Amino acid sequence: MERSEAGAIYVQGRDAVVSVLLALSAQNERLEAQVEKLTAKVARQEERIGQLERQIKRSSRNSSQPPSVDPPGAAPRRGKDPSGRKQGAQGGHEGKGRPLLPAWAVDEFVDHWPDRCGCGHVFAAGERVACGELARHQVEELPPVHVVVTEHRCQRVRCPGCGRRRRAQLPAAVAASAFGPRFHAAVAVLSVRNRISRRDVVECCEQLFGSRISTGTVDAILTRVADALEQPCEDLLERVRAAGALNMDETGWRTAGERRALWGAFTDRHAVLRVAAGRHEDHAKDLLADTAAIVTSDRWWAYSHLPLRRRQVCWAHLRRDFKAQAEGLGAEKEFGEQGLAVCEQLFWAWEIFQHAGDRDDLKRRVRRLQRQLKPILRAYSGKAPRYKRTRGLARNLLKVWPALWTFAGHDGVEPTNNHAERALRGAVIYRKLSLGSQSADGERRIGRLLSTHTTCRLQRRSLHAYLIDAIGAHSRGDPVPLLA
Repeated sequence: MERSEAGAIYVQGRDAVVSVLLALSAQNERLEAQVEKLTAKVARQEERIGQLERQIKRSSRNSSQPPSVDPPGAAPRRGKDPSGRKQGAQGGHEGKGRPLLPAWAVDEFVDHWPDRCGCGHVFAAGERVACGELARHQVEELPPVHVVVTEHRCQRVRCPGCGRRRRAQLPAAVAASAFGPRFHAAVAVLSVRNRISRRDVVECCEQLFGSRISTGTVDAILTRVADALEQPCEDLLERVRAAGALNMDETGWRTAGERRALWGAFTDRHAVLRVAAGRHEDHAKDLLADTAAIVTSDRWWAYSHLPLRRRQVCWAHLRRDFKAQAEGLGAEKEFGEQGLAVCEQLFWAWEIFQHAGDRDDLKRRVRRLQRQLKPILRAYSGKAPRYKRTRGLARNLLKVWPALWTFAGHDGVEPTNNHAERALRGAVIYRKLSLGSQSADGERRIGRLLSTHTTCRLQRRSLHAYLIDAIGAHSRGDPVPLLA
């Protein structure tokens, strides 16, 4: 409004001025309401933008997602500190070669003699007399591999007493299958340990062994192998439940395209894996039963039924959570950086303990970390708006506070759940390649096969050799050897 327009309104009298002021007041109220509405909308959009930015920044470094799903633009995982030197052995490095086998381990010796000397002399046969130490070179080669086909013929004879003909019966170990224990074990190792598809197993058997099989035969062989492993896997479950400490983890699974979950419980020598309907607490209870072991796991709510004195929360997961906080702003960044500092001190204390073995020193270091971390958690669990993004993690850690430090006072308990994650990694790769199972029987089968495979790997034991013994004993009706 111009000054002349305002003067014209004023000249018109009191009523004109009042009506104009009322109109301006109403317009101002409408604008204030619109501004308030737009301000709230901007705040919601900023919050949404922040959420999307955090999702974009999610990677295996700051969350529980595996490295395989990291986006192309994700920062590379931290490797060794650059030293400025080229890759490979450095000058003065002690060389390492393939050690020669002792003479008793050699199958064949081939002697080579020089034909002529450097001076031109040609050696005669009678001059081939060894002098000095000979030079040794060993070559390892595979013998020609092919299946051995044995035809079992059941003869018929006539009884001189009654005149009837009687046919011989196949031994139980032979009648069970058209393939022997070694062939069963080889197919199982290719499928489970090496994670080869059914069609590739067929191709490998044809090219390596000269055997004629089909994809259906591969499935039938795996079923018979899993049947033979029933008792050993039951024994594994009992051993895991009876352990003093164990690690647990779970991951996704698919059965006929439906979402399922693969649970794993691991000790230093034994592993039990089984497929369940989901990641609910009931499935954890079913797997653990009445165990009194200390369970190391992540902070997934399915483990919350365990007493805190029998839990160890994974600090590797916690470090990733603090890393995600440190990539935020304001209080979130402060909380994450302080938490990461505590994590680094804790892992350093654990490394010192692993080298020195002084548990009293470990406990002293842990007590200092407890006095350092608890005030931080209490401060960032407050109700003030600035703690909106920190209070959830802080309160959760205060809730499970005793389970953060169990490792300090018990042998066989580590501060991380890396043992379970490493043991479960092979099963995760198998799932990605095979797309899971197709039936409930398939779930039971793969659970037994993966349990046996993982246990043999933990025990540094040959899976192929064990399966030969297990399948042979099962086909004869003898007790199957256990994975003690």
